[in-house]
Amino acid sequence: MAIEPFLASRAQKAFIGTITIQGIVVLVMIAITFRLVENEVTFEGGYKTLPCYLALFALAEIFELLMAFDALRLRNVIQLIGILLFHLALIVFSALQIHQTRSALITRSDASCALSWSEINCTGPGSLWNRIQPFLIVTPCVIGVSWFFLLFFIKQLYAEFGWAIFHIVGANPKMKTMYQWYQIMICLLKFDFFFFTGVTMQLLIIVLSRNSAEFGVTVAAIPVVLILLALCGLAVKREIKWIMSISLVMMLAAESYFLYKLVRFYQPESREQYSTTRATLTIFTIVAFLLLFMTFAVGLRCFADFDRGLQASKVNGQYAPVDTKMDIMHG
Repeated sequence: MAIEPFLASRAQKAFIGTITIQGIVVLVMIAITFRLVENEVTFEGGYKTLPCYLALFALAEIFELLMAFDALRLRNVIQLIGILLFHLALIVFSALQIHQTRSALITRSDASCALSWSEINCTGPGSLWNRIQPFLIVTPCVIGVSWFFLLFFIKQLYAEFGWAIFHIVGANPKMKTMYQWYQIMICLLKFDFFFFTGVTMQLLIIVLSRNSAEFGVTVAAIPVVLILLALCGLAVKREIKWIMSISLVMMLAAESYFLYKLVRFYQPESREQYSTTRATLTIFTIVAFLLLFMTFAVGLRCFADFDRGLQASKVNGQYAPVDTKMDIMHG
């Protein structure tokens, strides 16, 4: 049974094509929204939500496309499933942004608008909100429809990549299980990067003042966490125990940081500064916390598999074409 080369099969091309097309459509919708608002307001105070929204979606779409290419290159079915779950998260995030954008723009009550109507801060025919609302609604719809296409293509890719893992670790069930845990660990580290970046981007663009101590803490946390993720990836791949041990300890410290930020969102003395983006920040922070906890747990499982004969497969596990099942079993 021949295994198709990278981007040679219809399923691979369709999978990448679907992500690319929906990404272009979504970014166009958000860019139109951004332009319409930019013509009416200056991005200060609560209005900072919109440029941050565009930046986050641009990052998310680029990240998803890179993850898709990476998953197809490595024949990593687990990462494909991760992309499917990530796509669901994008649907939730885009739906939340409809409410977040409305909260940022509509700052006056219906009674106040009835007395003195404002195109920017009130709803109704001709208002800024009524003009941008259709573009905001299109975004989760497009992402939702594309999810079903991705689900269909991933089923085909699962069948196509079914024999690739045998080329890496052979037919030993224990080796296969250990390698799958390794794949899960690497996949989690990649998603940790995105959600941590998403949390810090929202905090730095929308919320925090550059003169505040919290701004300094957030900036200082960025290189620490990114170095943590990179070192953890190196340690689990090369089976370097001392680096892995430090990484696991630092993950617990990062968990404390996310808990601290989550509490800050709802403390009476600080809740007002998060008012326009609290829902999105809360979801991003909770997801980042849960992902990092899962990474810590899977990291312990991978640490237990060190020195059990898997390192060569991790380091040299790049897929190489094989022609038949017999070739795999006798190679």
